[in-house]
Amino acid sequence: MDIQSIKNRFAIIGNSPTLNHALNVAIQVANTDLSVLINGESGVGKEVFSQIIHALSARKHNPFIAVNCGAIPEGTIDSELFGHEKGSFTGAVDSRKGYFETVNGGTIFLDEIGEMPLGTQARLLRVLEAGEYIRVGSSKVQKTDVRVIAATNKELLEFTHNGRFREDLYYRLNTVPIRVPALRDRKEDILLLFRKFATDFADRYKTTSVQLTDDAKNVLTNYGWPGNVRELKNIAEQISVLSQDKNITAEKLRGFLPDHQYSRLPVLSAGSGVVSQTEFANEREILYKLFFDMKKDVNELKKMFFDLLQNPNIGKHAPVYAGDNSNIKELSVTGNNPSGFTGSSPMILHNSNDNSIHQHEDIEESLSIVDKEKELIIKALKKHRGKRRDASLDLGISERTLYRKLKEYDIEDL
Repeated sequence: MDIQSIKNRFAIIGNSPTLNHALNVAIQVANTDLSVLINGESGVGKEVFSQIIHALSARKHNPFIAVNCGAIPEGTIDSELFGHEKGSFTGAVDSRKGYFETVNGGTIFLDEIGEMPLGTQARLLRVLEAGEYIRVGSSKVQKTDVRVIAATNKELLEFTHNGRFREDLYYRLNTVPIRVPALRDRKEDILLLFRKFATDFADRYKTTSVQLTDDAKNVLTNYGWPGNVRELKNIAEQISVLSQDKNITAEKLRGFLPDHQYSRLPVLSAGSGVVSQTEFANEREILYKLFFDMKKDVNELKKMFFDLLQNPNIGKHAPVYAGDNSNIKELSVTGNNPSGFTGSSPMILHNSNDNSIHQHEDIEESLSIVDKEKELIIKALKKHRGKRRDASLDLGISERTLYRKLKEYDIEDL
């Protein structure tokens, strides 16, 4: 069966190369009994790939069951998968078959496999290696012939390094890996998906399908979509139901998009490497970090000037301004500059009429978060000549947040 037929059969929308590659791997491996590990972020449609593999396999007429390992409590997951005997634990009033017994001859899809407890992982490994399992509370070994397809939105290889996932089970499951691309990595498919969802919801709710303007299409395509296809579908449904005007502009569309754009500000750790952006949940935390670093830089500059004043033989071309409040004169500090300092930042000093410097005044800058935030916004707008979109990108916040801040601080367009 060709890839387009698969897309039509399972209602898959998109033509991106990464999506087509994942589908080709699923088609090729379907008619084998190899274990498959499907990787992908939440909301990309991993379960659809498990259904494709089962439907194209020799097991297609036998049972298929999808099990979310993260949704089953740790104390009962062994019973759910492998069954239990009567009286094996409190509440076990009858014997019960597990999924590996009821789906014998078919396919079991274990979603969120990374959430499976270590004890259950050992039992699953035995099933994969020998096709054997034991019910909870029993000593009798039973046989099963079940194909296992697993899926995760975690990096299981990292889990094996910190002991959260068995390494032998990882390599047993990862016989054939399939990586389903995130929606942001297949931008050419976003408008196709939105149009399909909008048409479906218009038919369901007996209304006119929404249409996007060109600027709205750009916003939709460039949005990060952390929730992937699931989030896109939800947004399409919201717009279809709540929007009175079916012609959607960029401004209207932004009103439906969550205000959680990722920051583009580079943040360095105290050691080496770049800190993950997830360590800063919002722009205010980033500003705290930014202002702290600015304060640190100012203190270092002050220290340099004090060193220069104590030893007039060091420093080069560093202007120091001295005088009373009404008459400020420029002094020059010269020398061989052994410290390597070449800055030219001025410092205000007070002296008597005999031009001898005997005291200085530290001018403490404002540490108000509100003042600094307002100052940064104004600087960004001036830098980009009032273009809000460019300013928001430079600040690492969404346009919607910038609009809100402009109104909050009563900042006029520059």
